[in-house]
Amino acid sequence: MYTPAVNRENDTAVLHRMMQVNNFAILVTSAGGAPVATHLPVVLHPGRGEQGVLVAHLARANPQWRHFQPGREVLVIFQDAHAYVSPSYYTPAFSVPTWNYSAVHAYGIPQIVDEPAAVMAMLDELVGVYEQGRPAPYAADWSDERAVNLTGGIVAFAITITRLEGKRKLSQNRSVADRQGVIDALANGNPNEQKVAAAMTADLAQLQEVH
Repeated sequence: MYTPAVNRENDTAVLHRMMQVNNFAILVTSAGGAPVATHLPVVLHPGRGEQGVLVAHLARANPQWRHFQPGREVLVIFQDAHAYVSPSYYTPAFSVPTWNYSAVHAYGIPQIVDEPAAVMAMLDELVGVYEQGRPAPYAADWSDERAVNLTGGIVAFAITITRLEGKRKLSQNRSVADRQGVIDALANGNPNEQKVAAAMTADLAQLQEVH
């Protein structure tokens, strides 16, 4: 991922948090020289391995899992909030439109998980992430043979992360006044724009603390 130094995020804890918050990701592999992508929910285990382990599953009918090869990296893309930035947000000066956003690219080696108990545990964990806080959270009843049989329709896998690339493009190359102008404009926008404004506000506060 092209990332100027000013936009590069190297803090693994920050990247892990972005991945956990934006855990509906894109798995990218290659087949016959062509890229293949699937949108899917992913659970991060930050404490496993040097940079974490991702667990997920694909429909068995989805041929992408057949692209997994020993020692060959795959890419998982996590997209955080993003927003259009108009030149009108800046103090009077020549400028052009741009886009602010944050993203993480996680590269790693996938390993298929086929032990039934491990697959069921992975599914329980994934469902638990999304059922948390619900009045009557769903949980699979593995004593029901129908539920167990359905696991045959998926391929579970774990990706040991080998490298992380993080980018937070939040107008870091602009003046404080310009950054504040962007914040003020986005703070009155849609929820996605407000999230970018909040990230920029935190960044700017940290900068002012340093100086």
